[in-house]
Amino acid sequence: MKEQEKVNEEPCLLVGDMGGTNVRFALADANKPGYSNVTSYPCSEFPSADVAIDTYLQQIGASTPDIICIAAAGPVVDGQVLFTNNSWSMDVRELEEDFEDASVRLLNDFEAAAYALPNLRKKDCQRIGPTPRTRLGDSDFTVGLIGPGTGLGAAGLCQRNGSLFPIVSEAGHVGFAPETRVQMEILEHLRHEFDRVSDERLVSGQGIVNIYHALVRMHNRKVTHNSAREIFSMAVKNADSIAAEAVQVFYEILGQVAGNLALSLGTTDGIYIGGGMVRRSPELMVNSRFRIGFERKGRYRSMMEDIPTQMILHAQPGLLGASFFAQRMHNERSGVFQ
Repeated sequence: MKEQEKVNEEPCLLVGDMGGTNVRFALADANKPGYSNVTSYPCSEFPSADVAIDTYLQQIGASTPDIICIAAAGPVVDGQVLFTNNSWSMDVRELEEDFEDASVRLLNDFEAAAYALPNLRKKDCQRIGPTPRTRLGDSDFTVGLIGPGTGLGAAGLCQRNGSLFPIVSEAGHVGFAPETRVQMEILEHLRHEFDRVSDERLVSGQGIVNIYHALVRMHNRKVTHNSAREIFSMAVKNADSIAAEAVQVFYEILGQVAGNLALSLGTTDGIYIGGGMVRRSPELMVNSRFRIGFERKGRYRSMMEDIPTQMILHAQPGLLGASFFAQRMHNERSGVFQ
């Protein structure tokens, strides 16, 4: 869906956020973090990422980009990315050949979203747990970000002496460690379907379906829902007890995984929870067992109780972070250093 706005004149800073299901493009502001002319497409409409880029530029009548900064849902290695949850691939060198005058950078999608964190406003976040001690950017900090969607993404961000450093991660693919009897039974069910059960097998769009199907079998019930949207909808309406239980288990495990990330990266200044799944029904997370799972870390419980957690309500943190990085690229290209 496109936001009808006037297309900016030169310079043209193209930013994108390419996930497993949808791709979003926008034009970044050259002077500050921010963007305009947002357009979203299903990835399935295009055979490749470069065709999607060309379609967007033609649709909005934009000039050839000076800067291209794309956030991609997969690890970026040697300027290349293979998407984890769709068939696309991208290569910086190929994009530079297609757009000869452009400076090109590929970021992991959660690396880009991490860059957005200091630029989020108060209304862009919903606090869950203790109040954050300081505003990001006022002093050095280390924070983490995790978000369920088509997959499970994770990253970190730290500031030292005014400079930002992302911590790129594939933490969503670590092995799942159950902490309750119900979770152990769910794991046993999933082991019949998967050679290896990672956190993403439970904390993602398909993950909530996996949890629901396992609970249905455990309760000797019949499967009636086969999508995350249906399961969350039934939970919001309180119309299906198994769906409601699945959502509670989902958020409890999300809390456990977020707590593991905090311990692994030392993100004592906070953990942010992103992704459209949690943003669509924020009341479910607020009233869930998320903090129970987050704080249940044995001898480290007291430390975990002090770490703030916030749900990101901003609609496009990936684009916001990519726009921040695109502005940095433009400044470096123009010889302006901040």
